[in-house]
Amino acid sequence: MNWSLLRGACRLVIGGLLLASALGKSLDLPGFLEVLVTYRAIPEPLLWPVALTLTGLEWLLGVWLLSGWRLGTAALATLILYVGYTIWMTLSLVRGLDLPNCGCYGVFFAQPLRWYSPLEDAVVAGMCYALWKSTRGTRTPH
Repeated sequence: MNWSLLRGACRLVIGGLLLASALGKSLDLPGFLEVLVTYRAIPEPLLWPVALTLTGLEWLLGVWLLSGWRLGTAALATLILYVGYTIWMTLSLVRGLDLPNCGCYGVFFAQPLRWYSPLEDAVVAGMCYALWKSTRGTRTPH
């Protein structure tokens, strides 16, 4: 397998998804905060810190992945984020929540929470794993 091609494709796709997600949230942070309220799981005093932390992490990880610097570490950090998203959405579905917007891309790119929403994040987590795995045993010039 051509690991270099896989690394490049995964970096672009995952980094692009993260930046699109961060942009969607950043365009209307109060709107994203309202989406978080619909999950009925975050105490009110923590809503702004959670909204800002998630948005900031997505900006940071997106830029980090695209930069290629310490790619394995960036992929692993992103994997942890997407596993968290997968678990969060799965638990929300198990709780029976009917959300018109999962908040994945903020309020401007609204997508309802559906049975396949966690699967989408699980696929991205799998891509993160493949990216991380592709860096094992390689030395990068950065």
